[in-house]
Amino acid sequence: MSNITLKGNEVHTIGTLPSVGTTINDFALVDSGLNVKTLSSFDGKKKVFNIFPSIDTPTCAASTRKFNEEASKLDNAVVINVSKDLPFALGRFCAAEGLNNVETLSDFRSSFGDDYQVTITDSPLQGLLSRAVIVTDADNKVVYTEQVSEIADEPNYSAAIEALK
Repeated sequence: MSNITLKGNEVHTIGTLPSVGTTINDFALVDSGLNVKTLSSFDGKKKVFNIFPSIDTPTCAASTRKFNEEASKLDNAVVINVSKDLPFALGRFCAAEGLNNVETLSDFRSSFGDDYQVTITDSPLQGLLSRAVIVTDADNKVVYTEQVSEIADEPNYSAAIEALK
């Protein structure tokens, strides 16, 4: 279980992020067109999973914008934003913001949060996903993780992008 905070108040997740060197689990997440995307949808690409509670919060929106900006500079890599938001909300946000360098996928009907150990178990955010980053190489091996200790804080973008090199 990870101990994190929400505006200074203790919050817990169901577990800890996958360890560096392990292979990530398959997943079935839904895009804004209600299409299911799995790990094989991104075969051969390095991956940055930007995981967050909801696109409708300032920090989550900021991280999505920043990773979109950084993704346009990357070769053979994809940024995958994941939250429990409905696919329609994620699609609306990305369309309004002109974000087209990232994949934004919903965990609204899958086990991603539990499989990746980022489901929040208590607090007003119970059931949502914690703010975390997981970076893999093209063979789906974890090369970097960050469980952001304060949910209201942004992740370490430079460390995540550097892990892709």
